[in-house]
Amino acid sequence: MSSGNLSPTKFNLAQEVRNEDYAGNILHEFWPLDEVDPKKATFPCCLVWTPLPVVSWLAPFIGHVGICKEDGTILDFSGSNLVNVDDFAFGPVARYLRLEREQCCFPPNLAGHTCKNRYVHAGYGTAITWDDAVQSSARHFESKSYNLFTCNCHSFVANCLNRLCYEGSMNWNMVNVAALILFKGKWVGGFDVVRSFLPFIVVLCFGIFMVGWPFLIGLSSFSLLLIGWFLLGTYVFKNL
Repeated sequence: MSSGNLSPTKFNLAQEVRNEDYAGNILHEFWPLDEVDPKKATFPCCLVWTPLPVVSWLAPFIGHVGICKEDGTILDFSGSNLVNVDDFAFGPVARYLRLEREQCCFPPNLAGHTCKNRYVHAGYGTAITWDDAVQSSARHFESKSYNLFTCNCHSFVANCLNRLCYEGSMNWNMVNVAALILFKGKWVGGFDVVRSFLPFIVVLCFGIFMVGWPFLIGLSSFSLLLIGWFLLGTYVFKNL
């Protein structure tokens, strides 16, 4: 049956199917990425992490994160109205995690969504390429005020992942971004493990030597308070 004999409803449905097939063919054609090269500080399509001064000395699971473009350039939100490009704040990358572009949704139109959240995704803000999502989030955060507890580098990365609808999820936030890099990230090298944990060990030993076991209790309480704050701020007091 030709398209001229189709009813308007059937014609629109057939057109939508063709659009989805066409979009699917486009969305799965990605050019090859370069290999990760720590010496040149290039980490294509990766999340990157480095320890923070002072904060990581007391809680080594907390650090500074960024996200990289397809050419490996690092972008990170490190201050009010400031998104660094190719200048990772607080030192070289210590840990990284390469993400799969195939796990993202790059819809050219509403019918081209490969995720199950097409309306939520469209309302949030979509992208047609990986770099488009990163650049859109960077422009958005260039007008944001930085706050370590409510709007920080993890918020920026979460915004990028939501624009990508990475792994079909629109629920990326500070907590699950931190967990992702913490549990799945790879260390760049042995020295990076040392520089990430040695200050904490020194502070811990010095505190126990000077104060005794109450210092360990206080340090543990500090870590629990931080974790509790981020959990409550992310999942309970969302308006923060």
